[in-house]
Amino acid sequence: MAQPDWTDALLNRLAATRSAREIEPFEVTARVSRLSLHIARIQEESFGRLGLNRGEVGVLAALMLAGPKQRLSPTQLFKGLMLSSAGITSRLDRLESRGYLKRTRHATDRRSVLVEITESGRKVLDQAITADARREAEAVAALSRTERRDLAALLRKLIAGLEPAGAI
Repeated sequence: MAQPDWTDALLNRLAATRSAREIEPFEVTARVSRLSLHIARIQEESFGRLGLNRGEVGVLAALMLAGPKQRLSPTQLFKGLMLSSAGITSRLDRLESRGYLKRTRHATDRRSVLVEITESGRKVLDQAITADARREAEAVAALSRTERRDLAALLRKLIAGLEPAGAI
């Protein structure tokens, strides 16, 4: 059994003014939030060594996963990455200026552009993943392989209840 953590202290204080039923979801959500902050810090450190941030790596990864042509519209990118239109535009501008992606006119819709990862974008993404993999393995090292699989399955289930089906 793990020792009491920050969340336990918070919930103990809240228990004085709230019902156990009301604060019970925080057992999960507060911990997931804190874990997210730790993971963000680890990733920013890993990616920062390559001059990238988490958002930029997310864009490059989305393009790599976009099928054989590895092209998406900016709209597909911002919806898939849960960003604003302005947020994706600034990321695309930075990545394009560094040669990691290119934008081209859509073949059948003159108003639209497609974003495509370049060879140097693929290379830097591979370096980013390699740089981060060891750090993330260290982050989950307190869990056994079975515990990691079980936790991944539970998180997948939780996320499935919050996102529309087929939101890839």
